[in-house]
Formats: sequence, structure tokens, C-alpha cells
Amino acid sequence: MAVFVTRPGPDGAKTAAALRAKGYETLVSPALCFEPQPYQDDETDYDAVIVTSANALRAIADEPVLARLRKLKLFAVGGASAEAARQHGFTRIASAEGDGASLRDLIVRSMKKKGTLCYLAGADLSRDLVGELRERGFTVIKHVTYRMTPVGRLPDEAVASINAQEVEAVLHYSRRSARAFLGAAQSSGVEILALALAHCCISPAVGATLHEAGASRVVVAQTPDEDAMFDALDRTLKPSPR
Repeated sequence: MAVFVTRPGPDGAKTAAALRAKGYETLVSPALCFEPQPYQDDETDYDAVIVTSANALRAIADEPVLARLRKLKLFAVGGASAEAARQHGFTRIASAEGDGASLRDLIVRSMKKKGTLCYLAGADLSRDLVGELRERGFTVIKHVTYRMTPVGRLPDEAVASINAQEVEAVLHYSRRSARAFLGAAQSSGVEILALALAHCCISPAVGATLHEAGASRVVVAQTPDEDAMFDALDRTLKPSPR
């Protein structure tokens, strides 16, 4: 029996490897496709950088502006984005607790003189962080560096595994990816079976998305990070002995 990993790209592979090390079988089937967007460099003299997803940095890995931005302090929403910042050459990194509110508060506490912030963001955001920081006196310029596009349908292997009841649980890291998974399951004709699975969610908001769709087995991580996600999974399933 497998755990369905919906994360795209390198994150999904890392999650699957960590799950296998814990004794779980995995099925990696991203619900969203990563699409980098060209960076429009305005040559603004920024005071700091904001990142709410590691994907925002991956998207500009080959852009000339990265050399200039990495000289600045970077505020990351959590551990994953902070680690991505280190991998991309940033050395002055402050990490929040994994959610937008803690990131906003960290920036406000850390930058007493306010300033101009470069927000590297995705096309679809669940929180108006720009507006919240502007209300507190900051100048924030948002650069959309990537978008995540729903896959539309599940691959044949995933559909076959769900039909054969070889999947026990699904991990959900955002409301958008949860909705994309549900939409793909519906388009692939396995929506009822998919809703019957255990759904482990990174936050109450993501859990609410599953509840609203009709899922009955929903467990939410105690904190918005992957370790807590795995704890939630362990509370729901018992990994097979290796």
C-alpha cells in the first residue's frame, strides 16, 4: 500500500525518499506543473528579498538578477525556502515559522527602518502579504517568477493504483495542489475512491478544502512543515517494517 505524493519536481522526489526511509511505499504523481516565468528586472535598489516558496528561487536560478539579489538579506517563510536560499547563494537568511503571518511579523520586527522589498512569488497566492506589509510602511514590489498549473488528469499508473486500492493516503501541501488533485481525480474517474483515502494536510485551511470536497479521513499537521506532516501520516498509518 502506497502514500500518494502530489508535490512536483525535486520536492516530490525528496518527500518520496524520506517516506521510503520511514518504511512507506510511495507513488509520486504531481498535481501541479512548475512553469518558470521570465524575471522583469526593474533595477530597483532593494533592501531585502522575500520568498514564500523554494520554487520562486528555482525559477530564477539562471537569471542574471540572482547575483545582485543574493547580496541582500532574505526573509523566508520557513525551513524549506530558507534551505533553497542557501543553495542559491544567499548568506543572510531569516526564516519564519512556515506561514505568512509569522513571515510578516518577522519582517516588521527585523526592519525597523522599513525599506523596499523584492517579493519573489508565484502567480497564485493565498495571502495578500504585499498589502499587509504596505499597510505597515514598507514598499513591496512583487515579481511573479513562476506559476503552478493543474495537471488536468492523473497518469494511468496512478489511476490503476487507486482503482486497485493500492493507495492508502495522500499528502497535501497547499490548497491549490489539493484542489488540483481532486480535479484530476474527478477527470480520471476515480474521485469517489480518492475521497475515501486518508488525506494528510499541512494546515487547517488545506484540511478544510478536503472536508468541503467530501473527504472523511482528514488529518492536519500540528505545525506547517514536512516533519509534522509525517507525524500526521504516522498517526493515520503504520509504516511496514523494513
